Amino acid sequence: MILSQENGAPNFDSPAKRIIVGIQFLFVAFGATVLVPLLVGIDPAVALFTAGIGTLIFHLITKGKVPVFLGSSFAFIAPIVAATELYGLPGTLSGLIAVGLVYGIVSGIIKIWGLRVIEKIFPAIVVGPVIMIIGLSLAPVAVNMAKTNWIISSVALLTAVLIVVYTKGMLKLIPVFMGIVVGYVLSIILGEVDFTVIKEASWIALPEFVRPELNWSAILYMIPVAFAPIIEHVGDMYAIGGVANKKFVKDPGLHRTLLGDGVATAFAGFFGGPPNTTYSEVTGAIALTKVTDPRVLRIAAITAVVFSVIGKVSAFLKTIPQAVLGGIMLLLFGMIAGIGIKTLIEAKTDFTKTRNQVIISIVLTVGIGGAQVSYGNFSLAGIGLASLVGVILNLILPDSSKPIKGSKES
Repeated sequence: MILSQENGAPNFDSPAKRIIVGIQFLFVAFGATVLVPLLVGIDPAVALFTAGIGTLIFHLITKGKVPVFLGSSFAFIAPIVAATELYGLPGTLSGLIAVGLVYGIVSGIIKIWGLRVIEKIFPAIVVGPVIMIIGLSLAPVAVNMAKTNWIISSVALLTAVLIVVYTKGMLKLIPVFMGIVVGYVLSIILGEVDFTVIKEASWIALPEFVRPELNWSAILYMIPVAFAPIIEHVGDMYAIGGVANKKFVKDPGLHRTLLGDGVATAFAGFFGGPPNTTYSEVTGAIALTKVTDPRVLRIAAITAVVFSVIGKVSAFLKTIPQAVLGGIMLLLFGMIAGIGIKTLIEAKTDFTKTRNQVIISIVLTVGIGGAQVSYGNFSLAGIGLASLVGVILNLILPDSSKPIKGSKES
């Protein structure tokens, strides 16, 4: 890293150094940010644009105090895929805008009543299995894409695994990016990449924005999905606060950070992009580099916007073979399910209690089994229905689980 150090703290004595580190942070988040739109059928340039502008919106709402970068949320991949099949992408986007509004409502609740009311409704016993469903429900998608060329997908997967397990420093934080790079190079060698679209693309081109269309069924489908990322957001704010040695949940306040996340997500929906979320990879990079200056993350955001209007970049991303993406997903979707298990473990959920076994079992069965409830033109299924079932069971069955670790008010 090109930074002078004094007593272990980065010394930003020139704008050039901030720019270099800002671009470096974008590449930490780049792989995951563009992977989500590639999986759900959205122009990756749109995702870069909405992630960049969304990050700037977040910094504006949080008074420029919190060093975070907002990228595409993996929690919404399965819901977007399913909702798009049912309602089309424009209708699904109205659901994503509604998710942003839910974030805003929860932000107001936290401002007025504090975090405890959210912990009561969405404890680990509900959130953990829902996160597991998000990963497990996507397993068939990963396998179907990977099997288009098992050699390429296996190399991409192995690269990401080796990066995660055996490397150190900044390289350890970009396994997705490196897996895509190595898989793409192998695809070129094997003649699996068609460069025609890159040659025909303009150097400067606007992203392929999609206009949302109001669809109440899509809105009802998406809203319950919002609560797992909300809990994740709470944990992320405590994490980045610990790294920066500041209590961001107090200043600027958890209500502001969640509102910033919500407005950024609604903005993305208006322009046809995937929902945004705070990236743990970037938090890891901040912990590694000791760079906690929010201005650096704003530079990363501006760089993302610049990349989004370079037509050659967008065209290049569209040439990534399905097998490369499938190989990366074999790791990522399993890790998402693992995070759900980790959530239950860290909350010290007592699996000997029949109540807890019942909640977890029913939530998993409803979510993975594809259960659906319909009334007229409205329907609720998959992750959304599983989340609602989990909340209801948690409220009506006796006893309660412990809140998610790290989400206690202080």
